Amino acid sequence: MNNNQTPADVVSHMIQHDLFSQWLGIEVIEIREGYSKINMTVRKEMMNGLGIVHGGIAFSLADSAFAFACNNRNNLSVALDTSINFLKPVHVNDLLTAEAKELHNGRSTGLYHIQISNQNNHLVAQFKGTCYRTGKSIIS
Repeated sequence: MNNNQTPADVVSHMIQHDLFSQWLGIEVIEIREGYSKINMTVRKEMMNGLGIVHGGIAFSLADSAFAFACNNRNNLSVALDTSINFLKPVHVNDLLTAEAKELHNGRSTGLYHIQISNQNNHLVAQFKGTCYRTGKSIIS
């Protein structure tokens, strides 16, 4: 980690500047090096025209968990490649939890797997993300 910042310090800093994650209503459950667990409650304005929650909401939750996991060593990392599989529909008032686990922590890249579950512990989506590490600090 750079500059003696803890993973929680880095994620707290990121969230303070991340208006979209704030809009989603993301709450941090657990942060440690290369790992994050967050949740959010789905709201009615997140619905699509088919009566289910827009896939971009689950993607965005997973993307935030990915960002918090791959950046929390205070090494600015950006998404290089991401993909998601939607397994079950998401509905208004669902409580979604995204858990990001690091599979590889390299000098210039990292690989992460993120699972999203609902309040019934049903897996609703799986996300994979590869990041590029810039070598710059998030918090100076």
